[in-house]
Amino acid sequence: MTKSFLFFTFIAALAAVQTVNAASHPLDPLSYQEIWRVLELVRGAGHMDRDTRFSQLTLYEPPKRDVLAWRPGGEMPRKAYAVVRQGQDAFEAIVDLTADKVASWSPLSGVQPNWSKEDFKAVVDKVLEHPDFVSGLEARGITDTTFLDCSTGPPGYFGTEEERGRRLGNVRCSEPRGVRNDWTRQVEGLSAVVDLNSEEVLRVVDDGPVPITSTNGDFDRTTLERPREVPGPLDTRQPLGPGFVIDGYRVRWQNWRFHLRPDQRVGAVLSLLSYQEKPGLPARSVMYQGHLSEIFVPYMDPSFGWYRRNFIDIGEFVARGLAQALLRGRDCPDYAAYIDTVISNEKGRPRTVPDTICVFERETGDPAWRHWTSELPDSRRSRDLVVRVGAVVGNYDYLLDWIFRQDGSIEVRVGTTGILEVKATAAKNALHAEPEADAYGRFVDRNIVAVNHDHYFSYRLDLDIDGINNRFITDRLVTRRLPAGHPRRSLWVREQHVPDSEQEAQLDIDLGRPALWRVLSNDKQNSSGYPTSFQVLPGRNANTLLSEDDYPRRRAGFIDHHLWVTPQRDGERHAAGDHPTLSEPGMGLPAWTAADRSIRDKDIVVWHTIGMHHLPRSEDWPVMPTMWYSFELRPFDFFDRNPALDLP
Repeated sequence: MTKSFLFFTFIAALAAVQTVNAASHPLDPLSYQEIWRVLELVRGAGHMDRDTRFSQLTLYEPPKRDVLAWRPGGEMPRKAYAVVRQGQDAFEAIVDLTADKVASWSPLSGVQPNWSKEDFKAVVDKVLEHPDFVSGLEARGITDTTFLDCSTGPPGYFGTEEERGRRLGNVRCSEPRGVRNDWTRQVEGLSAVVDLNSEEVLRVVDDGPVPITSTNGDFDRTTLERPREVPGPLDTRQPLGPGFVIDGYRVRWQNWRFHLRPDQRVGAVLSLLSYQEKPGLPARSVMYQGHLSEIFVPYMDPSFGWYRRNFIDIGEFVARGLAQALLRGRDCPDYAAYIDTVISNEKGRPRTVPDTICVFERETGDPAWRHWTSELPDSRRSRDLVVRVGAVVGNYDYLLDWIFRQDGSIEVRVGTTGILEVKATAAKNALHAEPEADAYGRFVDRNIVAVNHDHYFSYRLDLDIDGINNRFITDRLVTRRLPAGHPRRSLWVREQHVPDSEQEAQLDIDLGRPALWRVLSNDKQNSSGYPTSFQVLPGRNANTLLSEDDYPRRRAGFIDHHLWVTPQRDGERHAAGDHPTLSEPGMGLPAWTAADRSIRDKDIVVWHTIGMHHLPRSEDWPVMPTMWYSFELRPFDFFDRNPALDLP
């Protein structure tokens, strides 16, 4: 390795470190110092003492119209949004950092604040002293709780009289001695329902004792006899530094421009996406803002300890932060640039989580385009820009990618990996089990069944195709019969349909009735005379198999459709509602679209749902290979011709 290469690598690494204290853009995240100022203002207003807890503390975004009107050097108001807990009471606060005051302080009524770090240990000691729980442990051969690891988790919610109005939790335990992967050491079939506010143990549920397994599911490097030999290492270098520029939280790469904000709740928010076709020409708007909106994961086992596992991951677990540190050189290439996230803990105090977003270029070896002729065969090598977030929710890890391409398209990918949630069973394997045992999961190890489940991801896409004056259309591809005597009997043609309202635009993927989903500009056409547009092009997907009256499905109603379209509203950001913890059915998208508002020729937001059914397999154990799901935002008549023609 040469000295010049080391020097350039050092310079690139310095350029890649983002340390931003003073906001330079209205959409910049709250800085470390700004969060402290929020706490001082809340305390000064008499709303904070040592027992005050914060469920959320994040940037309160300015209205979209104000952001679009803002210019560098202009006045830049800064506000924070907080969910604050005082004992059993919760409040929503807006703190105006520009005016140096608490602008509003409102009781949070009818909903529950999200889960906090302290909630996970709440009421555990009382559960371990409860006679019914003690009896359940003894039935499983556990008489000493010294090494028992117990936690309180979100219980699912079903709206019963016992549950309504309470802050419920489920306490479950594991016996993790000697293993790193303690999913193989769960105390199966025993749980306690608790009220976190009153600190009561409401009931203990015992589905019958199952012995603690001796199965070891560890998968770290110390468990390998020897690592695989991979000859011929690949080495990608950028000795002159990256081909992109990160200025504060603004990113420039070739023709693309966007603002990239780390966010405690959703991982990353990409805003003000635009494409500049040629130097000197104004950049053209593509999307005002895009981000992951919600995740829903329901499990498919009817026993008490499992049917209640239906997690609305982002809204319930926001306090811990969705994004966790990426591992340099493993989760992202050695030459990637990194951005940190500043989050607040349960006391509101800021904490920096390093390396939560990485940005890097890559060449996959695929051509951007090619054509072979005997006179002049030609092909152009493609390069991508990748923005990646490493999200962790419990046992699952998600890689959330935004991939910018030179042809003007954007691929949005979700990579699922991590550890399966598994249950212990008395049967050694499938050959020794009752047939019904295989209905709800699959054996992946001795006495270990991985339970079937789903994943749903909702993305909020505020597309602004050449401005905010847009129209949503579906291009339906239909069969047309040809006249008698024609050599062909049929072909297909396009029939354009323009939904007028929200409910008409609740759409699903149907291979038997194909359609293209597009957002068009009402103000601009390309040289062929077509309105400029972008297509939302789905990838692999799934329909929900949960019945319409199933309570978890009703609480996560966004899974009912693959596509929703709403008029843009600053306050409508999360598909299952702002506060989905112990939520009632119908919040979020179902509630907003019940009004069936007009979407024709307006500033609109498209919501896309990615669904997957996970039937576990042996190869998913003890840690899952990454499985990718994606969709694409694809220019459609946005350009006059192939924008990648000019690639070198």
